Amino acid sequence: MKHRRLLVLAGVIGAIALVASLSVAAASSNRPARVQQAAAVAAPKVPNAAALRKKYGGQKITFVGDSVGNGHVRDVALAKRFTKDTGIKVSVTPHPAASDAAYSQLARAFSSKSSSIDVAMIDVVWPGAFAPYLVDLKPKLGKQSKLHAAGIVANDTINGKLVAMPWFGDYGILYYRTDLLKKYGYKAPPTTWADLFKMAKKIQDGEQKSNPNFAGFVFQGNSYEGLTCNALEWIASAGGGHMIDNGKATINNPKAITILDALRAQVGKTTPRGVTSYQEDQTEHAFDSGDAAFARNWPYQYGIGATAGSKVKGKFSVTVLPHGAAGKPVGTVGGWQLAVSKYSKHKDATIEFVRYMTSPAVEKFDAITNSNVPTIASVAKDKAVVKTNPYLKPAIASVARVTRPAKFLKTHYNEASKVIYQGINQILNGTPAKNVLPGVQSKLNQILKQK
Repeated sequence: MKHRRLLVLAGVIGAIALVASLSVAAASSNRPARVQQAAAVAAPKVPNAAALRKKYGGQKITFVGDSVGNGHVRDVALAKRFTKDTGIKVSVTPHPAASDAAYSQLARAFSSKSSSIDVAMIDVVWPGAFAPYLVDLKPKLGKQSKLHAAGIVANDTINGKLVAMPWFGDYGILYYRTDLLKKYGYKAPPTTWADLFKMAKKIQDGEQKSNPNFAGFVFQGNSYEGLTCNALEWIASAGGGHMIDNGKATINNPKAITILDALRAQVGKTTPRGVTSYQEDQTEHAFDSGDAAFARNWPYQYGIGATAGSKVKGKFSVTVLPHGAAGKPVGTVGGWQLAVSKYSKHKDATIEFVRYMTSPAVEKFDAITNSNVPTIASVAKDKAVVKTNPYLKPAIASVARVTRPAKFLKTHYNEASKVIYQGINQILNGTPAKNVLPGVQSKLNQILKQK
């Protein structure tokens, strides 16, 4: 079966940039306080609930949702509200934290034609791979899809079928401690990776005198999809390309080698030695507990740190990620969609759940309680959203977005990403980049030849 290329590069970048330029957000910390804050904001009512109850009440559906940060708390709150209003019983199961593990979970269910999953959140690079197993949402949700950023909707449309609905956007950003920059004589956050390493070392040396657990910089260094995103930012921001360019693997080049070796040299020096096992939650916890000066993560972390009880509340801000000597700041495009399985026994009820979950009211709720980037422009401009999420300044919103090389890999993206993140993790764990990248590039080119 033919599949459309996963991403329309310009369209997705433009859509995310548009959403970001209109959006805004807030800062880091402890989970109990964050849960209390989420619970304090009521999930929005379900429109037309009485009619839905009459038609679908009593049906049971399973939603494979978020597992990062406060995502599961949000999902449960929304599912409870939907169940209360409509009588449609929604069971929420968080997907595995690692993106590639979540992909495998869904791939197994779809390939076995299992009805155990009715609706699932899917990564922005998955619609093409999963399209054969997903319901076309255009007949019932086509009108609502027009509220969302057009580029993301185009990404979710495969061979004319709307196989997923945009839910929230994502891209990598740099978190930094404003109080510590001031304490150590810095007037602004770092603009280059060399600056970040220098500042991180100075701050770390000073803070470790009273806190031996303190680190200069934390990021997602574990061998999983998140590391592919980090590595893409490092390499692209150093002028080393996008791992795969014009259909050919390009990751083995001098600029990529230089920046990856520079990151390798920081492991155990300005980062915890265990950063090579960090995913998003470990990164967020380190920063929000006051044990790091800088952190690379997604926008969701901002909302966690803004809560009462956070050790860094009011003491941090965000900016674009640093760049190399020959590059410019970039942020990897992320984001999640909601898709309905063809094997669901309750497709119509499930589609109504997706309608609710991707509505303006829910996107507003999500932005306020979880600092996720809205994909609906009107929500991003909402006064309450802007008030709660004041960090996406024009300079951050307009930074170049880089997409993972899914459009060249089609249904083989996950296979290629595994080759990339395993190789990068090997480098971070001590092997020089020149000894790793030739093999990575060769394997990528072999995958590119597959149909």
